[in-house]
Amino acid sequence: MAVQDRVQVGSEPVGERGSADAGAGGRSVGAERATAVGLVLAAVATVVWSGSFVTSRALHDSVPPVQAAFWRWIVAIVAVAPFAAREAWRQRAVLRRNLGFVVLASLLGVTVYNTLVNQAGLSTSAGNMGMIMAASPVLMAAYERLGGARIGARRTVGMLVACLGVLLLVSKSSLAMDFAAGDLWMLAAAVCFGSYSALLRRKPTGIGGLAFLFSTFVLGALMLLPAYAVSLALQGGFQPTAGTVGPLVYVGVFSSAVAFFAWNKAIALIGAARAGVVYYLQPVCVALLSFVLLGEATGPVQIVCMALILGGVMLGAGRGR
Repeated sequence: MAVQDRVQVGSEPVGERGSADAGAGGRSVGAERATAVGLVLAAVATVVWSGSFVTSRALHDSVPPVQAAFWRWIVAIVAVAPFAAREAWRQRAVLRRNLGFVVLASLLGVTVYNTLVNQAGLSTSAGNMGMIMAASPVLMAAYERLGGARIGARRTVGMLVACLGVLLLVSKSSLAMDFAAGDLWMLAAAVCFGSYSALLRRKPTGIGGLAFLFSTFVLGALMLLPAYAVSLALQGGFQPTAGTVGPLVYVGVFSSAVAFFAWNKAIALIGAARAGVVYYLQPVCVALLSFVLLGEATGPVQIVCMALILGGVMLGAGRGR
């Protein structure tokens, strides 16, 4: 009689159970590592984007919004091309098959979103811009609900509290409908960013991260080209100086190439909702940077609104036991 090489415990072989436990443990460690990397990448994108709000505000009287957006993406394309152009060319057939998806992502995340941010910088503070954008994770949660996911009472309450904070902020704490133009532009930008982030979860698996990034940058810049030509004809160009070229290089290389790659990868690893938790740090980063670099003071109303927004979105993102 052959000796069994697995000792039975109840109805489960010890050897099989050990293998299963080891496999589960390996998957658990891998999942934890992916979550940690995703959170770090989301934090990198959030901090870098905080600086872009400050630069958008700093350029408000020297570079027209559309021109700032256009040159930002030209710089980004030049920065990304050495690493991504070849991959995009190899995947051109996949990109062509999914052209509608890539065009929509380019329109929301490149063409429209950043142009709206630059437009908002003409008439609202960098601190307000950061606090209003902090509500975009609420939109991500709403898109999850539309996609069939359950939100729950806790997340719903959090969304309502955050929306109240945004409403108080843009209405100057009066709840009257006398919003500043820049605040409304920023609300529209938040809608675009939330839509773009939710859309990333549906990115076709055959498209690589760098190829997607490069393609959206190129298509987004091409879609901006007509508006850039109109702005150039009506407003004239801007003077290339250290005060204009330096911020454009920052937003082109860091806020576009680095931050968008990090954010897209973070969403692929942990999802838009969990990446949005890290995004809540943005108002604090923007407030500190705008105070240090632009001298913008944060008053009691802004502090209360920030507390409502951050408290609401953290409550909405939290998970029950």
